Amino acid sequence: MSSPRASIFEADDLDISGFAPRPGPDTSAPAAEQVRAVAEAAHFHSREQQAPVPKRVQRRHRTGRNVQFNVKASQETVDAFYAISDAKAWVLGETLEHALAALKRELG
Repeated sequence: MSSPRASIFEADDLDISGFAPRPGPDTSAPAAEQVRAVAEAAHFHSREQQAPVPKRVQRRHRTGRNVQFNVKASQETVDAFYAISDAKAWVLGETLEHALAALKRELG
């Protein structure tokens, strides 16, 4: 069992002589090239090799819209929604409002 934790309220000196920085790098560790070769042989590929996912520009506007609306959609639908928003320079809530107005007109 380990010794009890030191209290910050005790006036006793705390013996920290057993703590010291490591003398140097671990010489028993394999070389980076060797690790990479073993990983590739096991079909573990580095995440760095994957194509980065493009990040969208932050869209923060003060519009008075304060209710969140989450829906599940296909990637193509979401991309089209963002493309329309970007083409018209609308915020996402404004694009939704225009889409609903168009749908109401179409449905009569």
